[in-house]
Amino acid sequence: MNTDTVIGDGSKQDVKDSGVVLAANHRFVEPVKAVKNITDMAIWEKSEAYMEYTGFIATLNEAVKSKPLSVDCKISDNVKKILTMLEKIEKLIDEYPPIEQPQRFGNAAFREWFGKLKSISTQLLAEALDDSVHLAIPEVKVYLEESFGNATRIDYGTGHEMSFIMFLCCIYKIGCLKQEDNVATVLFIFNKYINLVRTLQKTYRMEPAGSHGVWSLDDYQFVPFIWGSSQLIDQPKIYPPGKFLEEEVIAKYADEYLFISCIKHINEVKTGPFAEHSNQLWSISAVGSWTKINQGLIKMYKKEVLGKFPVIQHVMFGSLLPIRRFPLTH
Repeated sequence: MNTDTVIGDGSKQDVKDSGVVLAANHRFVEPVKAVKNITDMAIWEKSEAYMEYTGFIATLNEAVKSKPLSVDCKISDNVKKILTMLEKIEKLIDEYPPIEQPQRFGNAAFREWFGKLKSISTQLLAEALDDSVHLAIPEVKVYLEESFGNATRIDYGTGHEMSFIMFLCCIYKIGCLKQEDNVATVLFIFNKYINLVRTLQKTYRMEPAGSHGVWSLDDYQFVPFIWGSSQLIDQPKIYPPGKFLEEEVIAKYADEYLFISCIKHINEVKTGPFAEHSNQLWSISAVGSWTKINQGLIKMYKKEVLGKFPVIQHVMFGSLLPIRRFPLTH
């Protein structure tokens, strides 16, 4: 396979092992919504974007199989640049502390924070991405901006999480992240992102998007449970899987596994019996192996998130993640 990616201006960039080939006349576009009604869901599920996205989830799922967060893995300069960008986004929270207001949820200071993010997103990406792919910034920045919640409703949900993963997928497609970055993308970049959005959720008391997290395993997230359960495959320390409910296990391994970190977070923000406030996770604890849990979560994600119009109606499609049918006919 040709290992050159040709960016919109005709310049070439080496993207060995990434499998990415953009045409010489490739033109980046600002992503737009395309799933306007229920019948459009069939177009989405047969689209290039759907295949790219689900394939990306599966590829990174396999990459982190049996690997704790502390695993020794390559951290490239481009991974470091994206981590630096996320750190800058997180520091913005200090500039916009919650304001005194009567309502319990949805602190209006989030709108100020979000406005600031949008005003500097182009600059942040210009610093994080190679000069050779700066033509892609107007396209990829939409996914980045949509990754942190909705400023009107002051809510956050699986659609925003999906936007960040689409952002990462696009970064791979333009060649800034490569196959050798797969492990670090989950264990460093995605983990950093999850901690950042948890801070946003707590700081601004953000509402769960949708009907109180109905399309998720907790109120806000889903994918860390998928990649997190892959980390736990063939790990004897947390077996049988039901041990993830034990306080000692959570305390010992929350910093080693995304899945356990999610359980710890739920316990910190919820009160009452776990079986009541997190019934789906309680049910998962009875499954006999992490492999089965992982496979089941991927199926559940496709049905309960990717298959739900209220989520997908907000998804953006551009040149890198197009709504056109897959495979392309020539």
